[in-house]
Amino acid sequence: MNRPAKAPQSRFTRRSTAEEVTEGIDLKGKTILITGCNSGLGFETMRVLAARGATIIGAARTRVKAQGAAQKIDGEVIPVACELSDLDGVAACADEINVMRRPIDGLICNAGIMALPELQQKYGLEMQFLTNHLGHFVLVNRLLKRVKEAPAGRVVMVSSLGHYTTVAGGINFDNLSGAKRYVPFMFYGQSKLANLLMSNELSRKLEGTRATSNAIHPGIIMTPLSRNIGSLQTNLAGILSWPVSRSVEQGAATQCYVAASPALEGVSGHYFADCNPARMSAHAQSREMAARLWAVSEELAADYL
Repeated sequence: MNRPAKAPQSRFTRRSTAEEVTEGIDLKGKTILITGCNSGLGFETMRVLAARGATIIGAARTRVKAQGAAQKIDGEVIPVACELSDLDGVAACADEINVMRRPIDGLICNAGIMALPELQQKYGLEMQFLTNHLGHFVLVNRLLKRVKEAPAGRVVMVSSLGHYTTVAGGINFDNLSGAKRYVPFMFYGQSKLANLLMSNELSRKLEGTRATSNAIHPGIIMTPLSRNIGSLQTNLAGILSWPVSRSVEQGAATQCYVAASPALEGVSGHYFADCNPARMSAHAQSREMAARLWAVSEELAADYL
């Protein structure tokens, strides 16, 4: 299918809420998967899209957490467990969803961790890269057939403006373990750049299908994502970011808009902020880096794809 060269502008702003940007949209009959559904942006996204009629597959680190979140909202929610740092668990989650044989109209990769103060590793990888990028990489690839089965399936990657503040070279393929030098926010930025590069490469791989892939920046929000930052730093960050920060209801707007707006049908390979197309960093625009990341990710996750 022919996709527009540019994503359309919307009338929404950084102060628009998820409810406002989805007002009048009927999602009955659609199935949307959301990772990290139990708190913050994921919970608000689940609440709003369920209220619009979508059946939500709500993924959290444990089924108990997903069930607890589902019980707090009105709407149909299927709770599943998906611990993104456990690739066996991610594969099992995808298998459980595949058995449902539901086309997936929206796959919102929302869950993540940020700025772990000390280096943590698993599978020989730095934990933010593993959780934020590789876990979602496995989940998306194992469910891509279901996304393609939908009339216009959409993958929405929650990246961040933090993708501008990454390690030297964008993605340091020689230090994915973090062992050589670990800087918390720079490795967070690397994982968010990986999200954006993955979305761009996936968009290219989906050319010729009805499915699309886009990435978003939700804004600066004080959510459980910041739980690893010390209380003094959190308070200072809140004060300094006040002029540009937003509520959870506002922060969830862009991913809800990109996942559900009829105006974006067929739009792919873009990066959105404030429900409008935004500029990517030079690293994020690199096709070579995106293709290399995809190939390296396939190698790293070969046993789980």
